[in-house]
Amino acid sequence: MNVALIGSGGREHAIAYKISESNLLTKLYILPGNPGTAKLGANVKIDIKNAHEVVSFCKDKEIDLVVIGPEQPLVDGLANVLRQNEIFVFGPDKEAAKIEAEKSFAKSIMDAARVPTAKYIEFDASKYDRAKDFLKQKKYPCVIKANGLAAGKGVVICNSAEEAEKTLRSFFIEKIFGASGEKILIEEFLSGEEASVFAITDGNDFICLPSSQDHKRIGENDTGKNTGGMGAYSPAPIVTPNIMEEIVVRIIAPTLKALKNDGKAFIGCLYAGLIFTDKGPKVIEFNCRFGDPETQAVLPLLKGDFLRLLYSAAEGKIDKNIISYNGGASVCIVAASSGYPDSYKKGFEIKGLDNLPDDIIVYHAGTSEADGKIITNGGRVLGVTSVVPENDLVRAKSKAYEALEQINFENIYYRKDIADKAIRMNQ
Repeated sequence: MNVALIGSGGREHAIAYKISESNLLTKLYILPGNPGTAKLGANVKIDIKNAHEVVSFCKDKEIDLVVIGPEQPLVDGLANVLRQNEIFVFGPDKEAAKIEAEKSFAKSIMDAARVPTAKYIEFDASKYDRAKDFLKQKKYPCVIKANGLAAGKGVVICNSAEEAEKTLRSFFIEKIFGASGEKILIEEFLSGEEASVFAITDGNDFICLPSSQDHKRIGENDTGKNTGGMGAYSPAPIVTPNIMEEIVVRIIAPTLKALKNDGKAFIGCLYAGLIFTDKGPKVIEFNCRFGDPETQAVLPLLKGDFLRLLYSAAEGKIDKNIISYNGGASVCIVAASSGYPDSYKKGFEIKGLDNLPDDIIVYHAGTSEADGKIITNGGRVLGVTSVVPENDLVRAKSKAYEALEQINFENIYYRKDIADKAIRMNQ
């Protein structure tokens, strides 16, 4: 089977790594890929925004399956164009991808399906004064979200009316998120532990992968600005078998049914970002693709043929018996460039990537290659990931940080508390 994987980040490196293990695989192409994926298949420099160029490539290489990693190509409709050309795709059409691209649409789907989520109210930029008045009367903390895509940074927790008004101004007047912030949701603040669940679906049936938890804030103890993710671990101990069953019955199944009833059947990976309140699990957000860096921690814990699973979903006949949880644990720590998520320098050589233990996988995210050397080329540079055969997050964390101590580049920064919340929960 010839496979084309769309994307260039750590998530795509993790997907490529898992696909490469399949006996079904003949040739893997990564469009455009990174230095890490180059060791698993053929990187192809191509403009993934140009759907017709991608279609032409797929026809030329006789691609049997396209796996789309990032949200933007899905929101732009790449899956639509590929399917119109009779190419199997793992990833939703742009209509279903609205569940991530438009938070107001996601809320409407949850309302229709009676899926538990935070109470909310919507405002657009033309209602700036009305929104200001509303915030003056609001109880704090509250949450302000950009309605559109904002690279994981469009969510602000406001602890006072002054902070909320400043945030509102940054969205509506300063337009820090452009068109994505021209409409906002003001939500009630939900308190509790968070976790993520990936549902692999053919639009009708689905299977959930092991749970995980991301660490969004730049600083330890979840302080500072939101980022694209500073680390993750899997499985999340808060998601017990009983709670997973509740998530399946009350959240995943009704959401997929509501999407189908709305004429937007979802084929691909539905990401549920959850918070566990005193009233049970509620949805913080849905994404239309695998999460990053959760994917880097979850996929190594799967036994079975991952490629066969994705293909069966893409052809509309998901085979849920292909894969299962292997009983292990994984911790992924993001090594970032100091200054991220604001300004940072790049172009520094990364040392220490060789001779790491077999139970360590280093996923490339913001890297490039020059003169035979791997150099930094982004804010989130690497995902240093441990994989242990037993469900022991203490051991997994220890191994990940031991490996990270062998890796270095100028201005390296990483959080030192990834998985600590889970470990404390188990003590």
